[in-house]
Amino acid sequence: MPGFVLLMVLVGLNLRPALSSLSPVLNRIQDDTALTALGAGALTTLPVLCLGFFAPTAPWLAKRLGPERTLSFALAILAIALFMRGGDSLIFLYSGTVLAGASIGVCGTLLPALVKRELPKGADVMTGVYTMALCLGGALGAGLSIPLSDWLGSWQRSLASWSLIALLALIAWWRMMPQQRPEAPATTNEAPRLSLWRHPLAWQVTGLMGAQSSLAYIVFGWLPVLMQRRGLGEAEAGSLLAISVMVQLIAALGTPWLARLGRDQRPAILLAIAASLTGLLLLLLGPLEWRWWGIIALGLGQGGSFSMALTLIALRSGTSRIAGKLSSMAQGIGYCLAAMGPLAIGIMLDIGAGLNTISAILVAIAFLAIGCALFAGRNRRLEVDGNGLLTMK
Repeated sequence: MPGFVLLMVLVGLNLRPALSSLSPVLNRIQDDTALTALGAGALTTLPVLCLGFFAPTAPWLAKRLGPERTLSFALAILAIALFMRGGDSLIFLYSGTVLAGASIGVCGTLLPALVKRELPKGADVMTGVYTMALCLGGALGAGLSIPLSDWLGSWQRSLASWSLIALLALIAWWRMMPQQRPEAPATTNEAPRLSLWRHPLAWQVTGLMGAQSSLAYIVFGWLPVLMQRRGLGEAEAGSLLAISVMVQLIAALGTPWLARLGRDQRPAILLAIAASLTGLLLLLLGPLEWRWWGIIALGLGQGGSFSMALTLIALRSGTSRIAGKLSSMAQGIGYCLAAMGPLAIGIMLDIGAGLNTISAILVAIAFLAIGCALFAGRNRRLEVDGNGLLTMK
């Protein structure tokens, strides 16, 4: 289904610029609006929290409107929200940021279930393609935010310009979206009994999503600041983050493909987490001349771990309905947990913690991800038995 793959890429491109386009212009926003450091921190944390808070609404909306119409609605809200961020008042900036996070939370939750439904045999590789689109969107947002601000004459116009890509994705989705399919008769009795909350495998996938996302958002929000503390200039510290995001494209596409070579996904996930941690420790504690090796290892690791976390949602689900519920749980709870990571690093830096302490926190989060991966990466799958009850096979 080349049309669906194209749609998946277009939607994926829109799920990170709302986050990555903001941080490069934060200094300009603070200069123009007298925004405090606490206010700037809230501005970067709010969308991540909204990803988690609104992800659980996606299955509820999909059940009533259908997943196709729900995604259309979310894309429309995203386009409006991104345009709102270009307003002159901080009210528009904050409101647009919250709405953008909410709509991204809904879109990101629906896509794994749609991939499982439309491409059941290639869900793992297609999730890699979708993740690659996410990473590319993040890289574009981070790399083009300042040039667009200079070219268009203000940071407001730069932020608002990203609504055009969301509008393009919305038009393409309206014209080419897959047709809604009637549910199998069994799902009528199955729906109220599908509760993942008591199932360990669902929590293991959720824990992996939360821990690896926490590392990702710490890097996204604080890596340039941490590298400047090591003596690098502002431009070079920012370029390291941009290069890391670009390197993620390779791992996001390649890791799920490599994971298909075996029935057990643990080796691929553990390798990705180990690469992320190695890269972070090289950057924060290693010799500065090794920083380029560190940024490459970090990009490969984070692209691979995020791609595998999303892939496991499809691989651990026997049906698209289960995939939708697992996606809601993993991303809803996972992103709420992930938002605590950047907040904790900010607090530690505010009280004067050094790079050794920061590194110890990162190691602890990485080991939490490893612990979850050892269980979530096993060849297991959530299915529905003949009585409509959830079971693991």
